[in-house]
This record gives sequence, structure tokens and C-alpha cells, in this order.
Amino acid sequence: MGHQQGSDAVTASSSAPLPVCFISDSTAITAETLGNALLVHFPDAGFLRRTFSFVDTVDTAREVVRQISERMPQAVVFMTVRNVDAAAVLTAGLSNVVDLLSEHLNQLERILGMPRTQGDHAHPHGMGDTDRYHARMRAVEFAVEHDDGQSLRMLELADLIILAPSRCGKTPTALYLALQHGLRVANYPLTEDDYPGQQLPGPVRPYSERCFGLTSSAHRLSQVRQQRRPGSPYASLEQCRRELLQAETLYGLHQIPFLNSQNKSVEEIAAVILQRMGLRKSPVRIH
Repeated sequence: MGHQQGSDAVTASSSAPLPVCFISDSTAITAETLGNALLVHFPDAGFLRRTFSFVDTVDTAREVVRQISERMPQAVVFMTVRNVDAAAVLTAGLSNVVDLLSEHLNQLERILGMPRTQGDHAHPHGMGDTDRYHARMRAVEFAVEHDDGQSLRMLELADLIILAPSRCGKTPTALYLALQHGLRVANYPLTEDDYPGQQLPGPVRPYSERCFGLTSSAHRLSQVRQQRRPGSPYASLEQCRRELLQAETLYGLHQIPFLNSQNKSVEEIAAVILQRMGLRKSPVRIH
């Protein structure tokens, strides 16, 4: 934990948001994720965020200290820097530092009875396991090809097929699951043509056990569609209400698990899907 000067507590208000800095010796994904997970517990505060990535030497650490000291001296700083000397420069030069690694690493060293590794391969968001990395890249390519039913090629290889009416969050969820978890995800739009007879669309019918449905509220869906096609029948509240009801009926008839995506982040949607579908994260593939 970095030092905090005297009793001068930093404050944040809606009129003057408090600067928050994320500093990392790698991509800063961990610093941002953990830091934001802590900040969410202060919903009444306003924050202005800035990220400093690849701060992995004493010189780069000194430059970051200079920039923050000059422009935002009261910033709250979340730090994931493993280089001991660079971390010392940051901790000594900045107030309000929350070191997200040091104490936990010290504790792990004691538990495991071995020192930490300082090498580049220890970066949590580097390539690391190349098999897993390339599996994730192939999964992203699969998700892009199979976005919105554009391609049916090798659909049998999909780990998951997301079904939903237009604009319910199929694409971002598919891409997130591919990039973060290495899953091959196709997404398929439900249209008016799919509801007569309440049959699953022909291309996905053989893979119903891999299907997961998304819905929303009619009001929210109409808002999103209005941004795309203002004033169109496609965006009308009545049309949205009808499509969502038909989709939920279809899911029920074919025992397709589904989730209302309204007010849920893509991370939350993905977590629910992983749990309910029993999917493994980041599988290593040989295809």
C-alpha cells in the first residue's frame, strides 16, 4: 500500500470528478479490472480515469510520477507493477497508491515457500500458453465469421449458439466469450420467419443442446433499435414486444435456457451462460 499524506482525504463529487490512474508494467487489464471492482463500491463518487501501460523500468516510472504529480496530484493510483525498483519509485513519488500485487505476492511467497518470478513470461495478459492464445484467436475468427447468421460453415464446431431477436446483445457476448474464454460461439438472429410453427431455425435445429437465448425488455429494445432505425416499424414498441414474447415462447417449447440481457454487462451475461451451459473456460483445441 502506498502512503497517503497526512489526514487530507481525497474527495470526489459529480461536479469535480476525482482522477484515478491505473499503472501497470503490462497491458493494465488487471489493474483496471481490480481497481474498477473496488471503485464500484463508491457509486456516489465521480471518477476520471487514465491508464499508464508498460511502466516496467525506473525511467518510465519516474516519467509517470512526473506527469501525475503535475497534472493530477490527488489521483487515486491502482498499481500492478512487479519490477521492485519501478514500484518503489511510484510508491515514493505518489500519494494514494493502492498496490494490488505486492502484499498478495508476499503472502503467496510465504505460502508456497518460493520466490516470485520476475521474467516477462509472468505477465498475466501476455501470450503465455501459446496453445491457449492461438485457440482464443481462432475462436474470435469463428465468432466474426458466424456473426448474425452470416455463415453456416462448420457450425457443428460451435461450442455455443446464441439465439435472440435483433439488438439483444448477441454479437458482443459472442466476441467476449471467444476472446476471453476461447469458446467458438456462433450467433443467430430470430426473425418473424422463425416463429410460425414455433420451430427452431433450420440451421441450428440439429444443435439445440448448444443453444442459449437472450431477451430484453420491450422498452429497452425499442430504445436500442430507435438508435439504429429511428421511427421504423422495426423499432416500434409493439414490434419489440411481439418479438420478445415469441422468442421466449420458442425458448420454452424447445427447452432453450435464456437470459434477459437488460441492464446486464457483457461480462455478467457471459458468466451466466458459462455457468448454465456448463462450458469450460479457455479450452485448448487441436482443430
